[in-house]
This record gives sequence, structure tokens and C-alpha cells, in this order.
Amino acid sequence: MSAAVTQSPQTTVNSRRYPRFPLSIPADVTILRSGVPHSIPGRTVTLGERGLGVVIAGEVDPGDSVNLDFNLPDFGGRLQLQAVVKYQALLKCGFEFQHLTPQQQRLIEHWTRTKSVTNPNPAFPIAASQSAADPAGSASAKVSYRLHRRARMRRSASVIFTVLLVFAGLYWWHWHRTWDELESRIPTTKPLRQQPPAYVPAAVMQGLLIHRVEPIYPEGARKANIKGVVALDVAIGADGNVIGVRPLSGPDELTSAAVDAVKWWRFKPYVINGEPSGVKTTLAIDFLGN
Repeated sequence: MSAAVTQSPQTTVNSRRYPRFPLSIPADVTILRSGVPHSIPGRTVTLGERGLGVVIAGEVDPGDSVNLDFNLPDFGGRLQLQAVVKYQALLKCGFEFQHLTPQQQRLIEHWTRTKSVTNPNPAFPIAASQSAADPAGSASAKVSYRLHRRARMRRSASVIFTVLLVFAGLYWWHWHRTWDELESRIPTTKPLRQQPPAYVPAAVMQGLLIHRVEPIYPEGARKANIKGVVALDVAIGADGNVIGVRPLSGPDELTSAAVDAVKWWRFKPYVINGEPSGVKTTLAIDFLGN
């Protein structure tokens, strides 16, 4: 009677010579099966200088050769690498990079070194491990985090400012174009030709007078028995209002009184060719005295 010997499945031991750091981004895993490439979607878990941890939606076996395709954040580089499956547990797989180009190697090393500055202990989160185990490292991490946060805020502010400038430019352009369209719809009118005021005799304008203000005889001139006629050059608007008075002759003591009175005179509009017109005339104000 033979006893059946049950062998326990071998467990692949993954000894990490290089630290790995948390990384969660989409990744495509391509494997050749029967000469046909099969693409399996996945998401990265960790990244180190020599390998990558990925959770995939499919099955692979240790030793399988695969192609990895993912976009390395913060460095603007899309990596297409060859790798071999080192271990597989449920849906989580560990891949070891193969045949890296010098440029790919430098890019990954630069990324991991940058992460090692912000997270010196990659096995634990920064806030939980370093604050308790390494106060100096925690302070350094906090400073680095603040600098990184400020840099992101500056970039965000720059993007917002650029968007506002573009929006303001588009708004101004739209407003300017709309205004031009409105102006183009307004019919153009020829400017009215300004006709010089016609000279009308005083007798004619006296017949059009509808409101007269008598001048006030200056008391000083009355006592000095100053009398006479003050001649005035008067400009009358198209509406019949006096718009200008200029003395031509007469005693100086009586001129101001004459001008102040004539300013308030009103006339019927003088019509030329059926249209009211401004005119000029000469008016005489007689101060008789006592």
C-alpha cells in the first residue's frame, strides 16, 4: 500500500534589492500566447528601478515574457518596456524589467530617486511612518510636500489666468465685431452744410419781436444827465433767441444796460426757403434821460 505524497505548491520568494514606491496609473500588459499577442488591462501598484507591481485583469505565469505600456507621471514620458513575470499572487503580479535602454533606465532611476526624497521609507505612508520614526525625515517630507503643493498651485493659477485672458480676448473680439455690425447697419447721413447767418434789417426784426425787456436806466447816468442811442450788433438763433450781443456805438455808461436788456429779447424764427435760419441785425436802444 503506497502512501500518496502531497507536495505543497512552491512559493516564489520575491527578494527586493531595490525599494519600490507607490504608483497608481493605468498600464497595459501584452503577452504572446500561441504566437498571438493578448492585451490585458491593469493598474500599477508600485514602481522601482528594476521592476513594477501591477494588478491585472487576467492570468500570467511566472517566467512569462510580457510587454508593458504605461505613462510615467510628472516626467512626461510614456514607457514601453519588456519584462518577465517574477511572481503572481491572485491578480497581483511582479514584473522585472528586461533590456532597458539607457534612456529608459535613467528616466526610471530619476523618478525613484525623486520619490525617495519625498518618501525615504517606501514601505509605509509618509504621514504614518516618518512622523513617528524619523522626525527629521518627516520635517523634510513636509517641506518637500509644501513646495510641491505650492508649485501645483502656481501652475493652477497660471492656467486659470491664461484661461481668463483668452476668455477676455474672445469677449472683447465678439463685442467689437458686434459693435461694428451695428454701426454698419446705421445709414450714413451727409453732414448739414452750415449756412452763414443772413443779415436782416432792424425794421424787419422789429416786426418779429414777441418779447421785449426794457433797459434799466443807470442811476449814475441819469444823475449826470447822460443820454443817447446805443447801437448793438445782435445775433439771433434759428429758434428766435438772442445768442450774441456786441455794442457798436453809444455812451459807455449806457452800453451795459442796453446789452443786458437785449439778451432777453425773443423773436419769431426768421424763415429762409421754408427753413428757420439764424440771422444778424443791428438794434438801437434810445436812452432819452430826463
